[in-house]
Amino acid sequence: MISLPPQTSHTSLPRQPVLFLPHGGGPCFFMDWPDTWDRMAAFLRGVSQTLPQKPDAILVVSGHWETAIPTVTAAAQPPLIYDYYGFPPHTYHLRYPVPGSPALAGQVRALLSKAGIPNAADPERGLDHGVFIPFMLAFEEAEIPVVELSLQQDLNPGAHLRIGQALAPLRDQNVLIVGTGLTYHNLKHFMGENPASNAISHDFDAWLTAATCAPEAERNAALQHWDTAPGARVCHPREEHLLPLMVAAGAAGPDQGVQIYQDTVMGKALSGFRFG
Repeated sequence: MISLPPQTSHTSLPRQPVLFLPHGGGPCFFMDWPDTWDRMAAFLRGVSQTLPQKPDAILVVSGHWETAIPTVTAAAQPPLIYDYYGFPPHTYHLRYPVPGSPALAGQVRALLSKAGIPNAADPERGLDHGVFIPFMLAFEEAEIPVVELSLQQDLNPGAHLRIGQALAPLRDQNVLIVGTGLTYHNLKHFMGENPASNAISHDFDAWLTAATCAPEAERNAALQHWDTAPGARVCHPREEHLLPLMVAAGAAGPDQGVQIYQDTVMGKALSGFRFG
């Protein structure tokens, strides 16, 4: 197995937690959108201070990259992908010159292969806005190497739980595992006045929080059947923004979830979670 070049001895370091972070809407934190995203931005700015120590690397799963099989970025210096549309020109010139980690990419592949999960590497792929936008706040120094892992195009929740389970050993090697997405992602309702969908979002968020914070077996069973929750398909007509939570929950193992962020944005309930 490929080993990360240790910056510190891992023998005495606490295990890194697993996080599910809201990434906002497009480049929302870097434009004039008064009050709407301020509380989320403040939360993200405080994330690194909650960790037991500075990670040697970060493995992140975003809701903005899907492939046939799990694929990792393998560039030593990944470019940015400005995969949002219709925003102010300056938001297409944002910079986040974070290094990648071919060593971590190799280790991710080895762990997935050991678990019998086919996988691949992409040496050209960059970091999409589901990564660099929240990380510009959460890890603003752009010093910690970042590797992104794709979602599977079949969007199978059980498969994504298993991916997380396979990658859990990275936590003991001072690697932080992060999922980014949104616990509500119905853009048609998000951007419009829809009081009925506002109430539905709060019902779904309450269910999701209870499920995510339940003991491991109960949590994983509930998340595999998330689409039976109250208002599930209103909140997520397509589940790509929720599946990074499944990877995080899989990597959590027996560590129970804790809701570390909760807010109402444009009438919709949004949450973030930590395991461990």
